[in-house]
Amino acid sequence: MVNVPLTLLNLQDDGFHLLLEVIVFDKPFKAVLDTGASKTVFDKATVETHLHENMILQHTDMVSTGLGTTSMQSFILNVPDLQIGDLHLKNHEVAVLDLSTINYAYEQLDIEPVIGVIGGDILMRFGGIIDYKKLALTLRKRPSRLHS
Repeated sequence: MVNVPLTLLNLQDDGFHLLLEVIVFDKPFKAVLDTGASKTVFDKATVETHLHENMILQHTDMVSTGLGTTSMQSFILNVPDLQIGDLHLKNHEVAVLDLSTINYAYEQLDIEPVIGVIGGDILMRFGGIIDYKKLALTLRKRPSRLHS
């Protein structure tokens, strides 16, 4: 099992977000843990500044919902190594969207920008369990046979 520490972020009495550290592009970033997001999503501006020569940002006609619009340009990226705690996901496909509105809102609250959102694709595949009391995310090291 992989145990990942979480940070509980109080959004000025407007709810809470859970943040975790991920390592991608050989650098640490903060990401939001979002059980309501069906897919892991990274911020387009952040991704573009860290793309390696052998990485391709592929345009897709996929419609993105849940971010206040359905007309957002979306892309797909195969991330060579996405590390969450001791879990290394090789060539994991993420959606890439403009998350500037989220990062702008965080900036207004004096919170560092995030690379994106860790979504249900990873949580479901690796049996994610969130412990709010311990502020920890537990993931299996191997993907579920039903969701691999």
